Amino acid sequence: MTSQKISDSPIIFGCMMIGGSFDDSTLTAETIKRGRDAIDAALECGLNFFDHANIYCWGKSEEVFGRFLAENQGLRENLIIQSKCGICLANQPESGWPGRFDLSYDHILESVDGTLARLQTDYLDILLLHRPDPLVEPEEVAEAFDLLHRSGKVRDFGVSNHSPAQIELLQAYVDQPLTVNQIEYNPLHAVLHDAAIHVNMRRPQYGNPGEGIIEYCRLHGITLQAWSALAKGLLSGTHLAPDTEPRIVEAAKMVAKFAKERDVSPEAIVIAWILRHPAEIMPVIGTTHPGRIKAACEATKIELSRVEWYQIYTAAMGHSVP
Repeated sequence: MTSQKISDSPIIFGCMMIGGSFDDSTLTAETIKRGRDAIDAALECGLNFFDHANIYCWGKSEEVFGRFLAENQGLRENLIIQSKCGICLANQPESGWPGRFDLSYDHILESVDGTLARLQTDYLDILLLHRPDPLVEPEEVAEAFDLLHRSGKVRDFGVSNHSPAQIELLQAYVDQPLTVNQIEYNPLHAVLHDAAIHVNMRRPQYGNPGEGIIEYCRLHGITLQAWSALAKGLLSGTHLAPDTEPRIVEAAKMVAKFAKERDVSPEAIVIAWILRHPAEIMPVIGTTHPGRIKAACEATKIELSRVEWYQIYTAAMGHSVP
């Protein structure tokens, strides 16, 4: 990453749900307090990297964070604040319009201005393009990035959920280096190397267009960030319904075993599994529960062995490696 700041922790706090709900409801005092408590817990754990997107809780999450910044003058310069743009929700701005992606010049600039206003800050440390847009015009992205960079509104740029070819296409036009690719990654969603280990198999069980993302990003110095790092709590033993897939049950049991042996939380083991990867993937933890935030941060004190990593991985796949 080219940002002038360096994160104090390999873990990022994801602010998706601090706004309370994905609708046009008004922010309540209770929601604001719950969001502030989550931010405080992250800061107490030493996290200084905060992840946003303009659509999170329809902008309310950025607004909650902006109010927090306004009430804590002087804190901004110690933080890395990242946001995303490019997703347009259904029925916005007009009823009947579909959910869609928009990486046009106008939409990028309008989105950033809205984000900065809600966050009550003059600049973003990093702006990510949230999803690939089939109608993207790379020249428009380049023009928008140039203006945002020259104006000081955005210091660094990256993408989210992009394949190597999609990154190459953008980078061929964009002058600023794309420093980040945020992807879904956890033991239950490890398709990026599920495909890799089935190379040259007669009937590969996995095949996905994202194959090679991890290797590509490592080769090009692009920091990988993992969204849904806690797998929605499934591997922490929560929300397991009677009809839960056997592989998920077995993986949760393996996580619980290692947590008990180390006297840490299951959340810490799940995050430690991500941190064990040599690509130095940065997990984004999105829970708003202060206790779970602190539990997940225990991962920085743990290093899983290669054997333990594969025990969780193969349990989560539901079968051994080839």
